[in-house]
Amino acid sequence: MDIAEVAKKTGVPASTLRYYEKRGLIASSGRHGLRRRFTDDVLERLALIALGQAAGLSLEEIQAMLAQGGDPAIDRAMLAAKADEIDALVLRLRTMSKGLRHAAACRAPSHMACPTFRKLMASAGSGALERRWRGTELPKPVAGKL
Repeated sequence: MDIAEVAKKTGVPASTLRYYEKRGLIASSGRHGLRRRFTDDVLERLALIALGQAAGLSLEEIQAMLAQGGDPAIDRAMLAAKADEIDALVLRLRTMSKGLRHAAACRAPSHMACPTFRKLMASAGSGALERRWRGTELPKPVAGKL
């Protein structure tokens, strides 16, 4: 199939397909006139690239796992580390969401009069929140709690 068909089927612009080919992430099977041609397996390879990008992997990390002409060589340790990064980000976002929701609904006459808000502010000011988010071990999730 030509590059326009691949772009239409995947939603990946032709310019990106050319870039991926230049980087060695995909390979064309030749040309028909000036248009690149690809075999059907490029669709699966592009799906793997999209999955890796959705998980936050760099193109370099994705390329390292895409063995030429074979099954992907998945680096399980790297995937586990990426999952840990995502877990830490989720924890950070949940903490921020909880703080924002409290600040939005707080009945104190001023946020500066709210003990919870002041505690969050002190934690942020001392760097405690950042240290918590960067910690190597994440707390075990408890239903309904952070």
